Amino acid sequence: MTPEPQTTAPPGPAGALKRLAVPLGLLGSVTAAFAYVATVDPNDPGHYPACPLLHYTGLFCPGCGGLRSAHALAHGDLSTALGANALAVVGYGVFAVVWALWALRTARGRPLRLELGRAELWGVGIVVALFTLVRNLPFGGALHP
Repeated sequence: MTPEPQTTAPPGPAGALKRLAVPLGLLGSVTAAFAYVATVDPNDPGHYPACPLLHYTGLFCPGCGGLRSAHALAHGDLSTALGANALAVVGYGVFAVVWALWALRTARGRPLRLELGRAELWGVGIVVALFTLVRNLPFGGALHP
């Protein structure tokens, strides 16, 4: 009888570092993207493409202002980041929490299982739709980027 191949990294610090390769790679990619946006100001025209929905319809999509929000947040200006795109700032926070949980569980050799049901997915969709609707109504000017 042959032993089954080992699919997880061995226990100990070396194994934990090996298991953390993917979470750390993702964090490095996100950090590089934020560093680029922090360096190349999206408020200066010509560096980034325009939002097609805004360009052709004049409507703000849920992502409009996301780069300006990331730029402000990278410079430590939370109020400007929230003013550019509050939903994106919440998304950055959710990403940070989920990434930290993922990295912690991965280092311990346990998988992270996020099981979002239909209600949660509908809830996220409704929040995004309401944010988009309100920011495009006359009284939603505070949510304009």
